[in-house]
Amino acid sequence: MVLEAYRARVDVYVQRLARPFLGWPPDRLSWTALSLAAAAAALSAAVRWTTPLLFFPVAALIFLAGLFDVLDGAVARATGRTSARGDFLDHVLDRYADLFLILGLAVSSYANPLVALLALVSLLLTSYMGTQAQAVGQGRLYGGLLTRADRLVVLMGATFLEFLFSIPWPWAPAAPWSRFHVGTIEFTVIDLALVYFILAGQWTAVSRARRVYRALPKPP
Repeated sequence: MVLEAYRARVDVYVQRLARPFLGWPPDRLSWTALSLAAAAAALSAAVRWTTPLLFFPVAALIFLAGLFDVLDGAVARATGRTSARGDFLDHVLDRYADLFLILGLAVSSYANPLVALLALVSLLLTSYMGTQAQAVGQGRLYGGLLTRADRLVVLMGATFLEFLFSIPWPWAPAAPWSRFHVGTIEFTVIDLALVYFILAGQWTAVSRARRVYRALPKPP
């Protein structure tokens, strides 16, 4: 998935969605996005002791968190309130949102904790390579197989599928039918999403690192 390539095409729609929020400080939108991600994480963790039907509001909250994460930048640009301080805060809160979401899924019992840990490392490395490029004067990197938009869409889709699988459909086998087996290995849709994060995240991090390294001048 490379949703970042469609940023220019959807920008006109983002600008329309941002109009009702033009009176909001951009930082408030960033904090709102983090709060929604934290609520999604809390509900994900609660699945362990309640019901996987909670994955429906989890998917909805992830969608809203992603929406507000986009709106903060759109509002800042539309109102002339862009700043290095706001950009820094946005990136910091995004990383905490990633942390909350992955930890919530790890606690839910619908994700292998080790896979969740490796996925989190890959997400952080991907983001680090993008900002490190900016630190050495090469500009912020957003490309690759695993941009922030990609991972939010994947998480939203995986949690929504877990909700669908948790519904007692008449044709469904005995619960939990959302757990699949290959030999002795058991996995869920969320596990598959996290494995994708590991593979695509590492590919994205390495490709960003190679791109920046080749662009830097060679030492004398």
